[in-house]
Amino acid sequence: MAVNAAGEGPAPQSAEQLRYARLLDWGARAGLLVLLISFAAYASGLLEAHVPLSRLPELWGHPVGRYLELTGAPTGWDWLALLHKGDVAGLLGIALLAGCSLPCLLALVPLYLRRGDRHYAALCVAQVLVVLLAASGWLAGGH
Repeated sequence: MAVNAAGEGPAPQSAEQLRYARLLDWGARAGLLVLLISFAAYASGLLEAHVPLSRLPELWGHPVGRYLELTGAPTGWDWLALLHKGDVAGLLGIALLAGCSLPCLLALVPLYLRRGDRHYAALCVAQVLVVLLAASGWLAGGH
């Protein structure tokens, strides 16, 4: 635990740390809530499954290519079209959790620019761009 300069008590947190932590907390809570709601909708039968639960034991033993062929399961970003299916809806919560640091980083840019820390602002933007590029699928090599 970091201590203040006098060696007593916790060190005060910077505005950047507090903003990032607050937004990350909200993003993580939103992602977890979506996961819980989507699982409850799937488990209760409120949302129909893309792949019926009864078929899963027969399908689990297949290689992924064959599984995709037998089920018509989406690849890449195609899962977005199937968000109304119970077994796919949980992916939205996972995507929210995976991407919840992006708004946090973007929210730091104005703070850094106001303080004159253009390098930190540029690093935040670069991190967001790298994550978006990786998520885009353009680097997947034809998959």
